[in-house]
Order: sequence, then structure tokens, then C-alpha cells
Amino acid sequence: MATGAGPIAAFEAVVLAAGAGVRFGGGKLLAPWRGGLLIEAALATAFTAPVRGVTVVTGADAEALAAAARAFDPRVRIVHAASHAEGMGASLRCAIASLPEDAQAVFVFLGDMPRVPIAVLEPLAQAVRAGAPAAAPLFAGRRGNPVVLARDLFPDLLALTGDAGARGVLQSLGPALALVEAPDDGVLFDVDQRRDLAG
Repeated sequence: MATGAGPIAAFEAVVLAAGAGVRFGGGKLLAPWRGGLLIEAALATAFTAPVRGVTVVTGADAEALAAAARAFDPRVRIVHAASHAEGMGASLRCAIASLPEDAQAVFVFLGDMPRVPIAVLEPLAQAVRAGAPAAAPLFAGRRGNPVVLARDLFPDLLALTGDAGARGVLQSLGPALALVEAPDDGVLFDVDQRRDLAG
């Protein structure tokens, strides 16, 4: 986790980990993944990003996830989304509301995406530092995650409802959204069902 001076110090990361994982059968983010837990893979990537802090947003399995996250790295901040059943919009709203007041931008990681390539993180941050309102990775013509959102978009994120997450906010940016080519499909891959753990 970077702690340098300058604009880089005002970037934060959030890991959205509030979903119930219904299609998975529950307990998804605590499932085993390559010698650890699924949530640990997302956290490992988040802590590698050029950010000064990492926040995990819990909902379902809150206590177990918080314990797992703190065991992985005690620097993590835990925020509970009480209205998590509403969908990803509620989790993202909670995440943005919890950020320090001086945060200039935020990486949004999804807890069920364990293969995000580290190489894409700095270019995403750089695009926002250069003035883009948001940046997203692209692989094979498809937009993926994580995304980086500048502070100017925080009011829009705080108004989110339902399960769409930041998709509508990103779409509204049109060509102002910076797209960064990713080196592999880790920006698209997520664990949805148990068979995906083989991926």
C-alpha cells in the first residue's frame, strides 16, 4: 500500500463484500481460494493499489468477514452496510460515506473478483490523476473492474439505489471515462457459483 506524498496519498480503496452470495449458496467470500479465502485475494490486490487506506464494506456474514479481513491485514477499516440487502448501490453508498473527507478518489474493488491483475492498478490511478473523472479497465472490448472514481462523482454515488452499483454513473460519463487496457481477463472474472472457484 503506497503512502507517498502528493495526489497519490489522497486515493482510497474500498472492497465491496456485503452480498449474500445467493447463487453461490452463501458464504461465498469465505470460500477457499488458492490456499486462502476468496476475500483475501481481493484484499491482497487492494493493498497493492496506490492508496493510503483500504476499507471493507460488510453486510451478510459481517462478523466472519470482518474477522477474516482483520486477520489478513490489521490496517483494514471495516464498515457495515446495514441496508446491504438493498443491493450493491447501498454498499457503495456506505463505502463513499465512510471515506475520509480529504479523499480525492477511490478504487472500488469487488470482493468476489480474485484475479485482478496488479499491473492495471497504477495506470487506472494515473488516468484519474491526469484529470479523468473515472477510469475502468478494458479487456477484449469489455469494461471490467476495479474502477477508480474521482471525488467529483461522490455525490452521484451517495445517491445510488438498488443493485446497479456505479454502472449508471460510469455510463453517464461517455467519452470522459478513461479506459485502460488490462493485461488479462482478471478484470472480468468473478466467482458467481461454486464451480467458478476452479478459475
